[in-house]
Amino acid sequence: MPNVQNAPETDGSVTSHLPANRDNLRVSLLAYDGLCAFEYGIGLEVFGLPRPEFDRWYDLTTVAAEPGPLRAIGGISVLPDAGIEQISKANVVIVPGWRSAHATVPNDLIEVLKAAHSNGAKVASICSGAFVLAAAGLLDGKRATTHWRYAEILADRYPKVQVEPNVLYVDDQSVLTSAGSAAGLDLCLHIVRQDFGAEFANTVARRLVLPAHRDGDQQQFLTAPVPHELGGRISPLLDKIRATPDQHWPLSRMADVAGLTPRTFQRKFHATTGKTPLAWLTKTRVAHAADLLEVTDLSLSSVAQASGFGSSETFRREFRRLRGASPSQYRNMFWRN
Repeated sequence: MPNVQNAPETDGSVTSHLPANRDNLRVSLLAYDGLCAFEYGIGLEVFGLPRPEFDRWYDLTTVAAEPGPLRAIGGISVLPDAGIEQISKANVVIVPGWRSAHATVPNDLIEVLKAAHSNGAKVASICSGAFVLAAAGLLDGKRATTHWRYAEILADRYPKVQVEPNVLYVDDQSVLTSAGSAAGLDLCLHIVRQDFGAEFANTVARRLVLPAHRDGDQQQFLTAPVPHELGGRISPLLDKIRATPDQHWPLSRMADVAGLTPRTFQRKFHATTGKTPLAWLTKTRVAHAADLLEVTDLSLSSVAQASGFGSSETFRREFRRLRGASPSQYRNMFWRN
């Protein structure tokens, strides 16, 4: 297995590590009357934009959820490429929001979504699109999220769904849900990372001028903005830790770098990130380890060391807790023989 980090420089093109005989993946992007235009645009931008730098990519088809004129706010009309029967051919189905958390989902749409998932397709929703997946029963017994304004409604209406209101997105057995609109970008990059690997996802993120991984959760957006002087103390520290996760970062060192007493530091750190210093450090180290597992063939012990974990046992435990899979299982999702 090649070590991508040490690969020679190229002309800027990126080669997938998927099997050479694999065709482009087929994406069905749902359109409906009352369309959420921003969420729809996310699907178009990530999966539909031509990307000549890649040796393979996605083939996107826009799909009408219902007959008749399909309109979005602002006087936008949408002319989809096909009807919902096209969903049966998809590898990935994207539901970009829904016209209302209380709007009925057509039975024929429910049936094609259930069939697509049974046939092995990933089915993903952005924001209020989670209500479509819930109506189809695809979220029963699974973890899911939606915009924080709708989380309580989703949990009350569909008690079989384990609603996670404070995360950016959830991937549970090929049924994927994202929080508010912009979190759809995080979810779509996650899908790209799964399908084509970290190098592809990083390239798309750079083109979108986005981080490949965004730290945080919905909770951080529900409170008042962090005062400037607070972010000014903590933000440089976060950048320094992200750049050196393998170093020893006890609380005393963090406080010293931030120029605060340990007690004040802990209070202001939580106000800035919504997490304790230890919880944030662990999450950052796991994210760094995930990057290494995706794009290198380093041994698990080397990944643990490079990510700042004191032992392989601690690394495996924390990685599974935060990513829902062991390091080996996670790597196998990105490296295929």
